[in-house]
Amino acid sequence: MLKGINLTLMIGPAVPIPVSHDILDALLEAQVVVTSGETLSGFELSFAIGKKSPLQTIFMIAGGAPLAIMRVVMAVTVNGTPTVIMDGVMMQHEVTAGSDPNHFVLKVKGKDLLKVTDFIDFSGIPYPAMPDFARVALILAKYSVLGMVPAVIPSVLTDIPIPTDRIPVQQGKDFAYVKGLADEAGYAFYLEPGPAPGMSVAYWGPEIRVGVPQPALNYNMDALTNVEALDFTFNNEGATLPVVFVQNQLTKVPIPIPIPNVSLLNPPLGLIPPIPGNIEPITGLAHMSPIRAALFGVSKAAKAQDVVEGTGTLDVLRYGRVLKARQLVGVRGAGTAFDGLYYVKSVTHKLKRGEYKQDFTLVRNGLMSTVPAVPV
Repeated sequence: MLKGINLTLMIGPAVPIPVSHDILDALLEAQVVVTSGETLSGFELSFAIGKKSPLQTIFMIAGGAPLAIMRVVMAVTVNGTPTVIMDGVMMQHEVTAGSDPNHFVLKVKGKDLLKVTDFIDFSGIPYPAMPDFARVALILAKYSVLGMVPAVIPSVLTDIPIPTDRIPVQQGKDFAYVKGLADEAGYAFYLEPGPAPGMSVAYWGPEIRVGVPQPALNYNMDALTNVEALDFTFNNEGATLPVVFVQNQLTKVPIPIPIPNVSLLNPPLGLIPPIPGNIEPITGLAHMSPIRAALFGVSKAAKAQDVVEGTGTLDVLRYGRVLKARQLVGVRGAGTAFDGLYYVKSVTHKLKRGEYKQDFTLVRNGLMSTVPAVPV
């Protein structure tokens, strides 16, 4: 088995290709931020360039062309296993002073490939007799030419609009419209790069916190320690009980519905759940059916119960693989209260020549582990 870490950088209009050795040699640092929040994942590349280097002109002309899509794909190979960590587009260029007067630092910043869904306004397109998941699949299908494959999960209860009653019409750009449909259904919408360079999955569905956990993060375990730092915070004051208000169609009277944190796709990761200390009313759901409003509340309730948060840093070569966001991971050596399974909320990849580290944020909905052991 191969030992070590290799970075593959691909850049090109629409279809990226591997860069030359000159560009790789000029690369100082690469950073990728992946989060399960509402923002797009992003990246930043730093290059050392001379005054007469063609890199500055090439990148800026390519990024400044009207409707140009200059894609950037980054894949890392750790111990022989390749992982695509970013498939995105360039959005911004910066030039700063370098280590000496004859050199500059060119920083190329961008967002993941979902940014292309935020370029053109498609307001006014009707979707007669199409439920939300069908509209999402149709909208994302147009981006398959970029290797983006839609992964759309239908809602638990499908609401098919009757054309004689109403016809859904798109308002705004594709990203905002699809994200709005995800919020109404209590779903997540994000891009998962890979599995091969140039391919990606646009996921629209529930935030799943079940599955096979990643190898454990070991802390304070002598030779078995594979993280450089790991700190935990328990904030029970952040626990809230969402209450949705739906409207009775006959009496027009608002009906409050408290939403507990109960979901098959978001099981308790902590043995001792938090006690909600606040009640959060959620308004603006009168146009939804009671069931759809409850599904929206379930998603809010799951996020409001993440009272345990862990932040840390690891060396990828010591860990032996790439820690991925939006998946489970085990923790050992942090004490009885904090050991167990966590959901990886965000990961920041930091690559330099001879170094690959990751900053991460873990969350879960309670203290103490619900499992007797975690995968090593």
